[in-house]
Amino acid sequence: MELKGIYVPLVTPFAEDGSVALDALEKLAGSVLDDGAAGLVALGTTGEPATLSADERRAVVEVCAAVCAERGGRLLVGAGGPDTRAAAEELAGLRARVPGAAAALVTAPSFVRPGEAGTVAHFRALAGASSVPLVVYHIPYRTGQQLSAATLLELAAVPGVVGVKYATGGLDETAVQLLAGRPEGFAVLSGEDVFLPAMLALGGAGGIPASAHLATARFVELAAAWERGDVPRARALGHRLAALAAAAFAAPNPAVVKGVLHAQGRIPTPDVRLPLLPAGPAEVARALELATGLDH
Repeated sequence: MELKGIYVPLVTPFAEDGSVALDALEKLAGSVLDDGAAGLVALGTTGEPATLSADERRAVVEVCAAVCAERGGRLLVGAGGPDTRAAAEELAGLRARVPGAAAALVTAPSFVRPGEAGTVAHFRALAGASSVPLVVYHIPYRTGQQLSAATLLELAAVPGVVGVKYATGGLDETAVQLLAGRPEGFAVLSGEDVFLPAMLALGGAGGIPASAHLATARFVELAAAWERGDVPRARALGHRLAALAAAAFAAPNPAVVKGVLHAQGRIPTPDVRLPLLPAGPAEVARALELATGLDH
């Protein structure tokens, strides 16, 4: 499978009583796909999966799968964990639980820090057991495990591994080496919203930006501009979207995004679950201003 374009990692909207607002989730999922997103990510970090019950996680995935099936979008599902055996069992049954899942987004083993060789062995075991292709989620400031370009390219050669969400806090030498050496059909997707325009300029296949909730069509336009070689448009739009992305991450994700979505009337509350706290009014107002300005 080929992954490219913009995949929106959906927030999990909460109702006034604290429950998951599935109706709002369904409308939000439909709106971003209608605006041109290639697909959705369910249970990514932006969706606060660690604070959801098993029943809530199941319901979120079911809603996202139904919307993707209806609109022809691809569904990536956040899955896995630091226990290789448990993660392999979960991934083995993913296709049966979610028939519409195109791939699983799987982080490197967090907290354990097994080293690069252990991380490769982990993903080989998961890919061998999984019922769907895997996208490696490389985010070392959350997992505690840094991976070199050589290791990422080794993972790219593992059968069943089709891409990487690259989120190291910047655009570094490792990213440049990875983009230069990646095999055909292996997607490098930006996981850092501010650096998405630069990653696309260097040949990235797309991205998984939380801030794309707020301007989905513009993010889709950015990716399309780079693909067709319209450098002036891509650069100008990229600068504006990078500013929006910076504002969207002025508080821990997804607090600002939820604040803006609520201000726009797209979700019933701006609530996040502890240990996250809601974004402040100034942070929400700034991101809302920048998102609104993209329409002009």
